[in-house]
Formats: sequence, structure tokens, C-alpha cells
Amino acid sequence: MKIAVIFGTRPEIIKLSPVIRALGKACSTNKSTAAKKSLAHSLDFFIIHTNQHYDKNMDAVFLKELKLPKAKYNLNIGSGTHGNMTGRMLIEVEKIFFKEKPDLLIVQGDTNTVLAVSLAATKLHIPIAHVEAGLRSYSKIPEETNRVLTDRISDFCFAPTEKQKKILLKEGIPKKNIYVVGNTVVDAVIQNIEFSNKLFSKKKNKNLLLKKFDLKPKKYFLVTAHREENVDKRNVMETILKAISHIQKYHNLGAIFPMHPRTRQRIQDFKIKIPGKIKVTEPLGYLEMLSLMENSLFILTDSGGMQEEACTLGIPCLTMRESTERPESIEVGANILVGTNLNKILASVPETLKKLDSKGKLIKPWKNPFGDGKTGEKIVEILKK
Repeated sequence: MKIAVIFGTRPEIIKLSPVIRALGKACSTNKSTAAKKSLAHSLDFFIIHTNQHYDKNMDAVFLKELKLPKAKYNLNIGSGTHGNMTGRMLIEVEKIFFKEKPDLLIVQGDTNTVLAVSLAATKLHIPIAHVEAGLRSYSKIPEETNRVLTDRISDFCFAPTEKQKKILLKEGIPKKNIYVVGNTVVDAVIQNIEFSNKLFSKKKNKNLLLKKFDLKPKKYFLVTAHREENVDKRNVMETILKAISHIQKYHNLGAIFPMHPRTRQRIQDFKIKIPGKIKVTEPLGYLEMLSLMENSLFILTDSGGMQEEACTLGIPCLTMRESTERPESIEVGANILVGTNLNKILASVPETLKKLDSKGKLIKPWKNPFGDGKTGEKIVEILKK
């Protein structure tokens, strides 16, 4: 069975890395066994990168850090409008499908890459496996359209929890197509956090990354923002920066903001002045982000994946969105939806700090609802069967 694994953005690379590793292990095992026993069922796979993220620091660094195989095909799509990007991806990936004739397509999440390549595959009758299926925010954002349509045409819907399974069943997805496997983000965090700690620590309790940014463990909070409904609106972007500044002042905390290229461009376009005490950096590698997350007091973000990563690491998260497709993180007490209202953001900080002791550790650790760190292996085992 020839499998095409496709990604185009940093979160997809991270979350598909456990699946790719499990595929690599299965392929080497199956090839060896097939040679000895002449088994008919062996796995082979190749990677296609649409390059939806066009900044080197947004994906190339991640591929290198995660020690993943190089993509066999790079589409170099880059930025553009939703229609433009989706159309160009569909055209280019169809050429590869005609050439390679894969037996299965694996995609992850809710990006334009996921929708485009899935549309191309279904029209060529190539079965689709959708990792992280069934997530819903019930909001009018592009990602919601992408995930709903992809689930509809997928043959394997790999749902993180029972909650997503119920959603898929309610939407009419056949039960035989749905598998509850956990979330691969847990695998990625577990597989890489130890390496991250070793990479940035020369001596015990000395983190070289924190030293570089003049930060102290549990004395700062981490910020990310990239969603168009936030960064494409001047008033919202100004509110976010004002909230960061207020939190720093009233809670005597540092703040680091690895800035997405889109966000930086919008701030320049709007001619917004960034408060001087916010440490703004270029996009960072995955291992750097893991280290910053683990050592932070809490996280302020509009990212979907970081809600799960924070939950896995035991770091409280404040999510700057009106709804989330990760309600489990809210239910266990790991996450608070704060939207982009200044007063709500500021009021949620004391509530979050109450969950932590004097050393910044959780007083009552929550149980991770997103899995046991073996999701990648479970997915490959299902596909093998």
C-alpha cells in the first residue's frame, strides 16, 4: 500500500510527525517481514509539502528539528487568498496523484492544504484518512469549512475523543469510518520535550533559551496570535497588545511574543506601536517553543494546537477566541476562553493564577483528555489492518 502524507503548515508538521515516525517504523518492519515471508500487505509512503507556510522559520526549521524525512514533492504555494491557494494546490497535487497513484492519502487538521488535497483525492477515488477529525468551533471561520468538508469525504475519521465521535455521528458520518485514537499533539510533546530540555540546558536549572531572552522560569507568559479574525482588525490587534502590556504591569511579569509573519505585517500596515517591554521575536522552532511553553506561567494565544500543548504540559491557557473546537481543555480546567475583550482578558489572569502555587506549578493537576501519547501508532495499526 502506497501512502501519500501531505502537510503545508507548521501545526500539520508537528501533529503528523508521530504518524510519519510510526509509518517509517512499520515500513521498515513490513519490508523486512515481506522479504522473508512474501507477505502481500506492506506499507510504503512519501511526503508532499504544499509550502502553505512560506517563511523558512515557520516550517523548514521544524522539519529539521523533528528529524522527519524530506518531502518528495514541494509545491511552493506560499501565501494568497483562500481561493487562490486552494485552487493552485488542487491543480498541482492532482498531477502528483496521477503520477504516483497512491492507495491512501493522510491529512491532518483544517487548513487550506487539507481541503485542497482531499478534494483532489476524492475526485480520483483515493481513500482519505483525516487525522484530528470531528473538531467543531461552530463559527464562520475558514478552518471550520475546511474541517467539515474534509470529514464528509474522508474514509477514515481519526477523532481525538469521544466528543468528536458523537459530533461526526450526529452529522451522518458512518460509524465504521470513525476511530477514537487520541490526539497526535500529545505524542509530539512527549517525544520531544525531553530532547528540548537537554538542548537548552547545559547545567541543572539553567535554561540557555531563557537566558537568551532574559526571562526567568515561571516569571513570564507566552503570547501567540495569527488568526485573521484577530490580527486583520486594527482595533483587535491594539487590544491584544494593550492587554499584554497591562498584564505585565499589574502582575510584574515578562512577556515574550514570537510573532507570525502575518501578524508582523498587519502591525506594520496599521502602524501600531508595540509596547517596549514586550519581547517580540521572529517565529521560533518547535523545540524552542516547547521550552518556552514549559517554563511559562501561562499562555495567551489564539492557536488551536497550543491549547492542546499547554494542556499536555500542565500550563494554563487563555484563548483569545469566542469559541473553541477543544472544549475538553476547558472542561478539565486547563483553558479559559477570553475572546478579545480587554476587561475579560485582564479579569481571567487572577483566576488563572489561583490555580498555581508560589513556584508556578499547578495546585491540582488536571488529567489530559487528549490521549496517552500513542496516537500515531494506533493510527498506523488501524491502517495496516
